[in-house]
Amino acid sequence: MMRFLLISLLFLGACARMSQVGRAPEFSPLEGSYQHHAMYSNPMPVDAEPDGPTDASSLWTAGRSSLFGDRRAMRRGDILTVVIEIDDSAEISNSTNRKRSGAEKMGMPSLFGIPQRIDAELPSGASMADAVSTNSSSSYAGTGSVARKEKLTLRVAATVVEELPNGVLRIEGQQEVRVNFELRELLVTGYVRPIDISRQNEITYDKIAGARIAYGGRGQITDVQQPRYGQQVADVLLPF
Repeated sequence: MMRFLLISLLFLGACARMSQVGRAPEFSPLEGSYQHHAMYSNPMPVDAEPDGPTDASSLWTAGRSSLFGDRRAMRRGDILTVVIEIDDSAEISNSTNRKRSGAEKMGMPSLFGIPQRIDAELPSGASMADAVSTNSSSSYAGTGSVARKEKLTLRVAATVVEELPNGVLRIEGQQEVRVNFELRELLVTGYVRPIDISRQNEITYDKIAGARIAYGGRGQITDVQQPRYGQQVADVLLPF
């Protein structure tokens, strides 16, 4: 029964992958996302701006669309540009040496004649005077080193999906680029302060609190680079 269930699960997983054979990966739908909801839902205004009889004919307005208005993202549904420039490198090297030794010895030469009586029943060469004698030693030596270097330069448009009571903005950005049969995805989420947004309506990644930046892809190239499901399961279960 268990063998049948296992084969059925493998067959269902293969069927899901077979539906993508010969087809380019599809884009993720925007409908239902936080960005889509922020774009199509207009929050109620906090303050009602007065509308005087001279506002319609005035050359100078106090709105964001005026010549000197602040056009930076500050409300739900606004769009800003996130600049990602990561140039990180790290090198770690360590070594460990451990050595341990121990010796234990126990015997009973005499105790009211009891050891002598026991010696008479023991095999030849055995004696209670040297009942237990152990020696142990162990040594361990290990070295390890890690060297990595990452460089990533990207720009992505993000949407303000929520304005918190303290004025902080929660942003979310998603970008998908499909080239032939490979789809590249870039996801950015986090919290930003309106004062950190530049006059060009841009913000760098190091000013995003709780930043979650994901850059990956899916398609034929990614499938070839990933190990098979059986190999991944074997790497987890096998103890050697």
